Amino acid sequence: MRLQLGVLLSGSGSNLQAVIDRIEQGSLQADIRLVLANRPGAYGLQRATRHSLSTKVLEPSGFSSRQDYDLAVAEALKSAGAQTIALAGYMRLVSAAFIQRFQGRVLNIHPALLPSFKGLQAQKQAVDYGVRIAGATVHFVDEQLDHGPIILQAAAPVTDGLDEQELSRRILELEHRIYPQAVQWLAEGRLRVRQGRVTLERSGEPLADTQELGPCLIQPPLERGF
Repeated sequence: MRLQLGVLLSGSGSNLQAVIDRIEQGSLQADIRLVLANRPGAYGLQRATRHSLSTKVLEPSGFSSRQDYDLAVAEALKSAGAQTIALAGYMRLVSAAFIQRFQGRVLNIHPALLPSFKGLQAQKQAVDYGVRIAGATVHFVDEQLDHGPIILQAAAPVTDGLDEQELSRRILELEHRIYPQAVQWLAEGRLRVRQGRVTLERSGEPLADTQELGPCLIQPPLERGF
């Protein structure tokens, strides 16, 4: 059964594009029911339109509270047939009311190795701190900022002299690899959350403990097609 997916974004939508590409290649078993943005100028809306996907803009300024806004967003997604939600550069903290509407079915990708460097400008935080390894995390969303059970992480070395812009570019490449994979595992019903930890049920083929792809490390390892 194909995953019925809603995507929330605020900006360029490059992770949306990564998901679209995997769907069109046949490796991701999902249908995008709606792409919703909280900003009318979000470039991700243009990406969605180019692929004939339904789009909608809901601006928070038209609502009296964060909960009212989130309930309207949830209703729009539900009405479009979305059952699982992917946050793809969505620059808002979703409320408990929203999460309850899609319990255990909201994913996010963050440009850092959580629990380090939560919030905005995670790449700058990493550079300023002088880390030697940085990366990206896909996780289930809960009521706290950049929190919730971790599904998948990818890490890459931070070399001397690497600035925020170059680190952001490298991390974004990792995001585009791991986010569609995490969505596919959810589509296959292979993710289990127990006591705050995510376990991945094995497929028919055994998986390695870790996977090295060039200068990066991904755990759990990606599967064929990703």
